[in-house]
Amino acid sequence: MTVQVTTETIGEAWLTIAIAILDSGKRSTYDGLPILEVAQATLDITHPHPYDALIARHADPERLEWMRANFTDHSRVAALGDARSYASRLFDYAESGTDQIEWVIRRLRDDPTSRSATITTFEPLLDSSYIPCVSLLDFWIPEGALELVVYAHSIDFGAKGYGNLVQLAELQQRVSRELDLPCGRLVFIIKSAHIYETDFAYMRSVLKDVAALSPQG
Repeated sequence: MTVQVTTETIGEAWLTIAIAILDSGKRSTYDGLPILEVAQATLDITHPHPYDALIARHADPERLEWMRANFTDHSRVAALGDARSYASRLFDYAESGTDQIEWVIRRLRDDPTSRSATITTFEPLLDSSYIPCVSLLDFWIPEGALELVVYAHSIDFGAKGYGNLVQLAELQQRVSRELDLPCGRLVFIIKSAHIYETDFAYMRSVLKDVAALSPQG
């Protein structure tokens, strides 16, 4: 099953893909744990912003903070087998001192028509076991606004997906500010969009709460 989601905000994207997973996802397992999964999902978000009212209200604050630390703290991540954090991968690629975000900014500043301001979190010589879920970030300026296209092999939209969306929107905002450009679309391509069985009740509770608060609820 392929799912295409088009929304205005990252919060709407999170809830819309969660509904698709819970309603139409296929049962499978990941790391030996039961999940519901949709394959090859694409989230096309028109106005991504790191502060999102839906996420602020309904996301787990501890999980949001965990993901924020992953994207901002260079310390190894104990919960991931002491793997290198996204921050270390983005701002000190392969322990080489290379700041990939600054590289993207320079590349697009030098050539706003570039189609190859593309960076990765995958470090083949260092990643002996853990493979980062978000592996490719591709920035470009197709129509006068900075857009970001992201690829992930899998995203857990029960526990972590909203945190990924917040941090990716934050990175996109950072690059757009440095380039003095408006922020355009965020397109998130996910091979396996899933929710673990342990989070089914939590996500159904969130969706019920959102429905109750909506004008039509």
